[in-house]
Amino acid sequence: MKYVLIVLRIAVALILLQTLWFKFQAHPDSVYIFKKVGLEPYGRIGIGILELIASILILIPKTVWMGALLTVGIIAGAIMMHLTKLGIDVNGDGGTLFYLALITLFLGVVVLWFNRKNLPIVGSRL
Repeated sequence: MKYVLIVLRIAVALILLQTLWFKFQAHPDSVYIFKKVGLEPYGRIGIGILELIASILILIPKTVWMGALLTVGIIAGAIMMHLTKLGIDVNGDGGTLFYLALITLFLGVVVLWFNRKNLPIVGSRL
């Protein structure tokens, strides 16, 4: 199980890191998304920085819970934007971004669940 969790952590980090190129390079699709939700350019860059931090934290054994928690928060926000302002299909992607967000959320929740005892305050009670 230990190695499965490592693979899941790496998968989450890779997904988050892969999207950074588009955010930090102001790819037209990324700019379109953040304009549509009213967060361009500061939201695009800020969320990119948060995703970078989450991807690093989730790979460090002592901070896995922080990375997973930050990932879940960021991706839950992305899914909410898809469901309220963007739609499932963004710029004709067939829902790829939305489904990738669902997968990332699921993986983040799994990683967080298996690291729940490391959560400050509540972890000792779980």
